[in-house]
Amino acid sequence: MATHFNSIVIGAGQAGPSLSARLVGAGEKVLLVERDLLGGTCVNVGCTPTKALVANARAIQQTRRGEEMGFSLGGALKVDMARVRARKQTVVENSRGGLERWLGGLDGLTIVKGEARFVASHRIEVNGESYEAEKFFLNVGARPTIPDLPGVDRVPYLTSTSILELDHVPEHLAVVGGSYVGLEFAQIFRRLGAKVTVVERGRRLVAHEDPDVSDAVAEVMRAEGIAVRLDAECIRLERDGAKVIVHVSCTDGEPAVEASHALLAVGRTPNNDSLALENAGIEVDEHGFIVVDDTLRTSVAGIWALGDCNGRGAFTHTSYNDYEIVAANLLDGDSRRVSDRIPAHALYIDPPLAQVGMTEEQVRKAGITAQMATRPMRRVSRAAEKGETQGFMKLLVEKESGRILGASILGTDADEAIHCILTAMYSGKPVRLLQRSVHIHPTVAELIPTLAQDLKPLEELGG
Repeated sequence: MATHFNSIVIGAGQAGPSLSARLVGAGEKVLLVERDLLGGTCVNVGCTPTKALVANARAIQQTRRGEEMGFSLGGALKVDMARVRARKQTVVENSRGGLERWLGGLDGLTIVKGEARFVASHRIEVNGESYEAEKFFLNVGARPTIPDLPGVDRVPYLTSTSILELDHVPEHLAVVGGSYVGLEFAQIFRRLGAKVTVVERGRRLVAHEDPDVSDAVAEVMRAEGIAVRLDAECIRLERDGAKVIVHVSCTDGEPAVEASHALLAVGRTPNNDSLALENAGIEVDEHGFIVVDDTLRTSVAGIWALGDCNGRGAFTHTSYNDYEIVAANLLDGDSRRVSDRIPAHALYIDPPLAQVGMTEEQVRKAGITAQMATRPMRRVSRAAEKGETQGFMKLLVEKESGRILGASILGTDADEAIHCILTAMYSGKPVRLLQRSVHIHPTVAELIPTLAQDLKPLEELGG
């Protein structure tokens, strides 16, 4: 006999808890199933711990600027990795603890720890117990992908999860994967004192960005002493005693990297394979993501998929927006859509990279008659005053209408400054809104109106 609920939420990541709270607030009896820790990837092994480590690494790096900034510490810098890890863990536990207290105090919400498995379209089993509901919401997230590289089964390796538990600084960290996760950890551990090499199969880092952005990111990495190996078409792993050998290239440069530790950072795999979705008739695509429509409904009536597991966004903010869409449509009589969302993301190296809307490559490929403006960060007073002038700004606008198409900012405070552009895009206002805005001096954002006043036809800028 199955225990009945109005709604069952599987997964307590960024969408699941807030949706559970809205549903019980609407008078429903709700079951929330989580197989591990409340808060999911972001709180436990993603944004919260990694950005805590980014902050540690930045603080440590700033102490190395003594000669430039006019001070001296009077001794050698010593990094205590155990204390670094402890601080990170405190931040995580405080965040998760607040979530646990909030959810635990909600009347009408039952929380069950265990792995859920569908046995029918609207029935699951958890720990041998059966539960059924009219509505199901899947928010099961994703995990680090283990690539099918030669030798991967014969060497010790780290993932974005296990590397968080290191209580010592690696002698030499080889990072396989030159995208967001890999580069953040590369810079973190370089600043903590490790020798670091990034090995990327493709021709450039962060390949989804524009080439000029990729090149600038690579410059940031190399400026900190991080070795970057691109076009690494012959990646294979080998163990040599306590060392991990990463074979890199058949043609250019040293053929292999000898490291003390190897981090595999080549993407994430949705956690849908444990749900027995076939028993519910829920469709998945060729990559294992749950297929959803523009309102996040799956192929089975009464079942929605939110967050990383649906392939419609791989970020905390998109997962939370998935919750907002579903809650608004179900409980508020609204008609929100995933397609209303403007793509936006950030790379949390230092300086950070933020990108919204379309890239220059996408605009050119779409054949849009557009204008573009760029400015180096060295022309931003705030950046110069901080002595942090790496990077640049880029703005893309449709020529005829003035519609803002997208923007990229690589530079100090880029992840905050870009939001004035993003908000202008959501408002639907033309670029004139930015051009006539008066921003506070001195800030990074104050250059955005000036940037918007210097648009030039894209076809005149080459590329």
